[in-house]
Amino acid sequence: MISEEKILIIDFGSQYTQLIARRIREAKVFSIIKPHSFSIDEIEKLNPNGIILSGGPQSVYADNAYSIDEKIFNLGIPILGICYGLQLICKLLDGKVEPAENREYGKAILKIEGENKLFLGVKESSSVWMSHGDLITQLPGNFINLAASDSSPNCAIANVERNIYGVQFHPEVNHTEEGEKIIRNFLFEICKCKGLWKSSNFIESSIVEIKNKIGSSKAICALSGGVDSTVAAVLMKKAIGDNLICVHIDTGLMRKNESEEIENVFKEELNLDVVFVNAEEIFIDRLEGVSNPEEKRKIIGNTFIDLFESEAKKYSDLKFLVQGTLYPDVIESSPAAGTSITIKTHHNVGGLPEKMNLKLIEPFRELFKDEVRNIGRELKIPEPFIERHPFPGPGLAVRVIGEITKERLEILKEADDIFITEIKNENLYLKIWQAFAVLLPVQTVGVMGDSRTYENVLALRAITSTDGMTADWFKFDSDFLSSVSNKIINNVRGVNRVVYDISSKPPATIEWE
Repeated sequence: MISEEKILIIDFGSQYTQLIARRIREAKVFSIIKPHSFSIDEIEKLNPNGIILSGGPQSVYADNAYSIDEKIFNLGIPILGICYGLQLICKLLDGKVEPAENREYGKAILKIEGENKLFLGVKESSSVWMSHGDLITQLPGNFINLAASDSSPNCAIANVERNIYGVQFHPEVNHTEEGEKIIRNFLFEICKCKGLWKSSNFIESSIVEIKNKIGSSKAICALSGGVDSTVAAVLMKKAIGDNLICVHIDTGLMRKNESEEIENVFKEELNLDVVFVNAEEIFIDRLEGVSNPEEKRKIIGNTFIDLFESEAKKYSDLKFLVQGTLYPDVIESSPAAGTSITIKTHHNVGGLPEKMNLKLIEPFRELFKDEVRNIGRELKIPEPFIERHPFPGPGLAVRVIGEITKERLEILKEADDIFITEIKNENLYLKIWQAFAVLLPVQTVGVMGDSRTYENVLALRAITSTDGMTADWFKFDSDFLSSVSNKIINNVRGVNRVVYDISSKPPATIEWE
C-alpha cells in the first residue's frame, strides 16, 4: 500500500537513509526508499510529491560511483540532495566538486545567507552534522548559495525556479540542531505536502487491497506471537475471515512459557483460530553443532519453510503466506530496498522457495514498528500485547551465542525471565524498547560458598529506540543491576557472572548475532 501523498528517497548507500524515511513519516508524510537504479519511468509511475537524493560513502568521481538519470531534473518534481546527493546534483548539472582540503566529519556551524523556503524559520547560525570529504567549488548554472560553514563555502544551494535544493550536511540526524525544521520546510513549503499520512488510514485501504489480491483463496499466516505477525493476522482476519489459516510453530526457541501464554491470548482475546505445532525437537536437532549466526538463521528459516509447506498441503486452494515483515527488516536484509549494505539476514525476508508455490503477503513491509503498534490499537488488540518488546524471528537461537543445546536454552530462558520480571516490577518495561539476556560461550572462575565454580557468563542488554534503526543503551540504576545480577546468579544454575552491554547502534547491532 502506497499513500497518494509521498516522498521518494533515492538511496546511494548512506548509513542515514533509513533516518530520512523515518523523519518524513514523523511529519505525517509517507516515504519510500528506492535504489539509485530506480528508473525515470518508475519514478513517473510512482508520481512522488518530492524526491530526496541520499548521502553515500563514495566520491561522485570515483570509479563506478552511483549516479542517476539526468532526466530526473526535468520531471518538475522538487528535489533535495543531501551530502552525496548535493554533490551529484552539482556534477550532473555542470557544477564542480573537488576533494576538500579539510574534510568535515562531525559537528559544524551553519550560517544562513539570506531568506529562502528551505531555511524558513531556521536560526541564522546553528550546529549541523557533517560527513564528507568532497565539497562544491563551483555552482551549476542558475543556482544560488544559501548557506556556508567554515570548511564548506557552498554548504546549501538552490535553483529556486526548478525547485532543486541541496545541503552538504545531514538534516535527518539528531545532531543537526534545526534538522527537523529543514525537512519539514522541504515537505510543506517546497513540495506542498499536506501531512495527511496516518498509520490508521492504512487499515481500510489495506483490507480492500488484500481482498482484491486474495479473492476467494486461502492464506496461511506465520504467527510467531510477536506484535508484527499478530497485528498482521488480525488485519488479515478482517479482510478474508475464515479463509485465513493461522499457524504457530513452537520452535523451543521462545522465551519461558511464551507459547502457552500467547495461545491463550490468540484464542481468548483475539478470537483467532490457531494451529499449534510443537517442533522443538526438529529445530534443536537441525541446529546441533552449529555456531555460525548466519547459518543458524538460514537453518531456522528453512525449517520454518519446511514446516509451513507441510501444513499448507493440508488445505486446498491455499495460495498465500502472510508475514509481519517491517520496513527496517527489508532495509537491513536486502539492498534491493536501497543501496545500503546487508547487515544480517532476517529469516522472514528474501522470498520463499519456489517449491512452496505460495505468494507472499507482507502488509507491513513499508511500515515502522510504532506505526504497526498504532494499527494494532485501532484493531483493538490489548495494550499489554501491543507494547511487548520486539523479539527476533530466530528467537533465542541468536541469544545463545555459539552452539544451541537444550541445557543452554534453559539457562537463558530462566535468566531472561528474571531480568524481564524485575524490569516490569520496577515499572521500566515501557521505557525500554527492547531488553533481553544473552548467554555467552565463555566460562569463568567463580566462588559459591566454599566451592570453586567454572560456569557461564551472561550478558544483559536493554536499549532505547524509536524504530530499531538506531539505539542507545538504557541507563539502569546501579542498585537495580546489582539486584538482578544477584538474583540470576543465585537462582540460575550454570551462571556465575553477569555483565551489562553499554554499546549503542551503530556501531553495534541490537542483537548480538
